[in-house]
Amino acid sequence: MENNLPEVESHPLEPFLPENAKLLMLGSFPPQQKRWSTNFYYPNFQNDMWRIFGLIFKGNKDEFVDLDNKRFDRDKLVAFLQDKGVALYDTACKIRRLAGNASDADLEVVEPTDVPALLRRIPLCVAIVTTGGKATETLCKCFDVKTPAVGTAACFEFEGRQMRLFRMPSSSRAYPMKLEKKAETYRSMFEAIGLV
Repeated sequence: MENNLPEVESHPLEPFLPENAKLLMLGSFPPQQKRWSTNFYYPNFQNDMWRIFGLIFKGNKDEFVDLDNKRFDRDKLVAFLQDKGVALYDTACKIRRLAGNASDADLEVVEPTDVPALLRRIPLCVAIVTTGGKATETLCKCFDVKTPAVGTAACFEFEGRQMRLFRMPSSSRAYPMKLEKKAETYRSMFEAIGLV
C-alpha cells in the first residue's frame, strides 16, 4: 500500500528564551519558508504580530518593519524582546501540512513541544500566551487546562509556579479582527503581566 502522507517537518528555529522572560509566546508552527520575510518568529510579512507589538509598545505599527525591503527588522526585534523578557517558540516541534499551507486547520501535530522543559529554562516566566486555536488546543492538553475564550486567561500551576495561560486572537490576517482591535486585546494581556 502506498503512503501518501505529507512529509514530517521539524521546527526550523531554536526556542528564543531570554533569561529574564516573564512571558512565553507560543504559536502553532512557522509557515513554509517560501513565505518568510525574516529568519525569526512570525516571519510572514502578511502576519501582523510585530505590527501589534509596534502599536502597543511604540505607538507605531511599523516600528519593527523594514518597509523598503518588505521584511521585519530581526535585530531590532531580538533586542526589544530580550529587554522586555518575552520568549518565543511553538507548541509543535514536528508537523505535517495536510494541505500545504500554514492554516491551523490543516496542521497535524506529529510531535508536540516539551513545554515543561522550556519553562524550566525560563524560571521567571509567569504566563504563556497562545496565538491561535491549534496552539491553544495543544497546550491545554499538555497542562490539562480548560480552554480559555479568546482574549481571556486560565490559571494553572506548574511545579509550584502559579501560571496564567492567555489565549489571544491569531495575528494572521485570516483571523477576522482589525489590527487595532487585536492590539487592544494583546495590550490588556501585557498589562496584566506587567510588561506595559
